[in-house]
Amino acid sequence: MKTSNPVIFTLLFKCAVIFGLSSHLLAETPNKNIRVMSFNIHRGGVVLLKQPLSQTAKAIQLAKADIVGIQETRSPKGDTLEDLAKLLGWNHDKGKGSNILTRYEIVESLYSGVKVKLDSGRVAYVFNVHLSSHPYQPYQLLEIRPRWHKHTNAITFIKTEAEAIEWAKKARGAEISKVLKQVKSIPNKQVPVFVVGDFNEPSHFDWTEAAAKAGRHPIKVAYPTSTEMAKAGFSDSYRKIYPDEMENPGITWSPSYKVGDPRTHHDRIDFVYFKGNGLQVKDVKILGENEENADIVVTPYPSDHRAVVGTFTLPM
Repeated sequence: MKTSNPVIFTLLFKCAVIFGLSSHLLAETPNKNIRVMSFNIHRGGVVLLKQPLSQTAKAIQLAKADIVGIQETRSPKGDTLEDLAKLLGWNHDKGKGSNILTRYEIVESLYSGVKVKLDSGRVAYVFNVHLSSHPYQPYQLLEIRPRWHKHTNAITFIKTEAEAIEWAKKARGAEISKVLKQVKSIPNKQVPVFVVGDFNEPSHFDWTEAAAKAGRHPIKVAYPTSTEMAKAGFSDSYRKIYPDEMENPGITWSPSYKVGDPRTHHDRIDFVYFKGNGLQVKDVKILGENEENADIVVTPYPSDHRAVVGTFTLPM
């Protein structure tokens, strides 16, 4: 099409320039969202149903995660973290017990964590924990001796909230204190900080009076680890989105047992905690074996823990 009108030509030229600049700016605009995941992959991700490690990689891809704290990376044949990172084409860090996978650049390795450089050029900190599984207070309260646990014969049964809190502090108090000490040492108190992991302890937000009265848990327990996380300024991402513990239990332990199986107690022990100036949680999904128990379904599911992935909006 020809045009001899200089005014029309000028207008068309300006529109083209504006459109081109807009497209370029949109393409260059960093993603405001970050997806952070906690995933206990169970003995290196290759033992349950003898599934290949690629099934664990598939689960992470379906979760559309950007950063994953991995627990239980050791398989009977060795550690699988590096192999999992290769399957994803991601960076990984194991240096000081972090066991973290991410598509972002890792700029510093910390105790149980990393400092990463986000798309925007800003940084965030991610810590990953796998706290002690023994003694496990729900089993102590319900008089369960799991056959699979090497310390099963040493479990001391208890009856009260005070006893549960005392035993939980003995089991995990020093571990979580060490992580929170590392968090406290971060020089910039405004940056995004995440603490994810298999805490091997339920939350005081779940073991409430209402839950106890409904028979979901034997008694109310103000579990100390989740309480300490709250005191340190962290928010429980799942409970931030789903505050009603009765309507949304968010069970992560364990898809390997049917509801009502007396060999275990179904609970939420895998968490994604967050804090930071202007950081907000947008949504949280459970990754698991079927639509009844999970928001994102992976079949066959490669672990005995359901995973948790949260989407967070970064401040501008």
